Amino acid sequence: MSSGSGKSSWPEVVGLPAEAAKQKILADRPDVQVVVLPVGSFVTTEFNPKRVRVFINPAGDVAQVPKIG
Repeated sequence: MSSGSGKSSWPEVVGLPAEAAKQKILADRPDVQVVVLPVGSFVTTEFNPKRVRVFINPAGDVAQVPKIG
């Protein structure tokens, strides 16, 4: 799951506002790009070890566990 360079998922941010979740992820892994998207967004399927997608609900809160990829 982890490539040895730090965390690869953030279950603790589910339910937080998107910006708070983004800051927590970047504090743990400053080497990744955090992309905030609405749940149900169309996304590419390629794996990117430097990307974390954060899916948010209509209220702007994290709806799924963000993970590397």
